[in-house]
Amino acid sequence: MSIVTTEDRGSVRHVVLNRPDKRNAMNGELVQALGVELTAAANDPDVHVVVVRGEGAMFSSGMDFGDLVALSDAPENLRAFRRGILEIWNLCEEMPKATVCQIQGGAIGGALELALACDLRVAAEDALLGLPETRVGLIPDVGGSSRLPAVVGLGRAKEMIMTSKLVTGVEAERIGLVNRVAPAGELEAATEQLVTELLACAPLAVGHAKRVMDAAAKPALAATLEQEVTVQELCARSGDYAEGARALREKRAPEFSGS
Repeated sequence: MSIVTTEDRGSVRHVVLNRPDKRNAMNGELVQALGVELTAAANDPDVHVVVVRGEGAMFSSGMDFGDLVALSDAPENLRAFRRGILEIWNLCEEMPKATVCQIQGGAIGGALELALACDLRVAAEDALLGLPETRVGLIPDVGGSSRLPAVVGLGRAKEMIMTSKLVTGVEAERIGLVNRVAPAGELEAATEQLVTELLACAPLAVGHAKRVMDAAAKPALAATLEQEVTVQELCARSGDYAEGARALREKRAPEFSGS
């Protein structure tokens, strides 16, 4: 079976991460397959709403550990690695139709950055969401540092990123990180309710409205996305990231030097 599957429910397309045995960790194959399906959804005039979700117990644990470790050994590959992911994540924001991320279990690191690129988010009450990159000497660099402040405000975004804080779905809804929250067993119904509300509106108007609001809320997005990768290159070449990657391999707390 494909590592990313799709399901059409009338004019709604579900794009499903399908690597549940690995908690839908995002390796190169999954990222590329997701790009293919998001592009197809964006270009299909019969699709009015796109739902991105994960198969199994977790939406996604984020970027695959093996890929992150490989970058610590070859930081010169960071910009190209990151560019390919960001172009795909950006599709969720740039396509002229509503995108909804359904989050069960958790959305960690790059997975939450994907969710932030979607227009709306629905989470299970017990899901965990966060951007823990600073714990390994990096920053969120596929849109997290740029998009999170526009969603939850600068102060809360700084707290989440600078302390690598994880929040539950309940807390995420309270601070505006997600739009709807529901018990895990009712998550799909909550998503369907939101989708129903979107479908009651004119799709052309919805698509134009999202683009106007995104431009107003994030007028410097292109510049800050570029700044993310510039800063990440500095972090990736630091002793802190090398130590963070070693600590991940050895399953211990890192000992950062700040250099």
